[in-house]
Amino acid sequence: MDLLIFLLMITIPAIAELLLTINYNKYKNIENDNNISGFEVARKILDKNDLKDIYIIEINGNLTDHYDPKRKVVRLSKNIFHGTSIASLAVAAHECGHAIQDKEGYQYMKIRSLIFPVVHFATTFSYLVILIGILMESFEMIILGIGLIGTGLIFQLVTLPVEIDASKRAKKEIDKLNLTKKEEQEGISKMLNAAASTYIAGVLTSALELLRLILIFVNNDNRR
Repeated sequence: MDLLIFLLMITIPAIAELLLTINYNKYKNIENDNNISGFEVARKILDKNDLKDIYIIEINGNLTDHYDPKRKVVRLSKNIFHGTSIASLAVAAHECGHAIQDKEGYQYMKIRSLIFPVVHFATTFSYLVILIGILMESFEMIILGIGLIGTGLIFQLVTLPVEIDASKRAKKEIDKLNLTKKEEQEGISKMLNAAASTYIAGVLTSALELLRLILIFVNNDNRR
């Protein structure tokens, strides 16, 4: 059972990343019909939603794009910022979806921002707590460590609807502004769905890791 869980933990995220890579590599080479860059797409969507005060900044990296709710900035990687591909359009619109969520006070985004510092602290020290529990032969400490790891799963469960909703908003804004032709919408959907699959994979992997740890320590406890 432990080996099966371990293999699933490796396979699930790998498949999700492969799906994203395949779709990104395909649609980054297909120009959108309007020949507009990711920056232009983002600016149009933000301005249409009365978010003219939000800056769009170019950053390094590949698919490092994100919205920063603290600084009210949309950060787009170089290829997305300057690119005029379907992939650039989809990614830029998705990040603007987060900006719209922030403006409207989307509940799951507020919850995610609220619990992030606690989750970051908890997951950072979780395995240390488990190690101390093992050394001290304290089952209670081990359970506490596993519980701290569980906060990461809670965070990912909250993140999932945030990402799915941002993609829905992206598609809606693209349609409202007539940024694509009908035949390009399939590519947009495939890109956004592939990105969402990585978050689903993250949830499943975290759940499997939690299950694996529980089974390990329960089995060890039963052998005593």
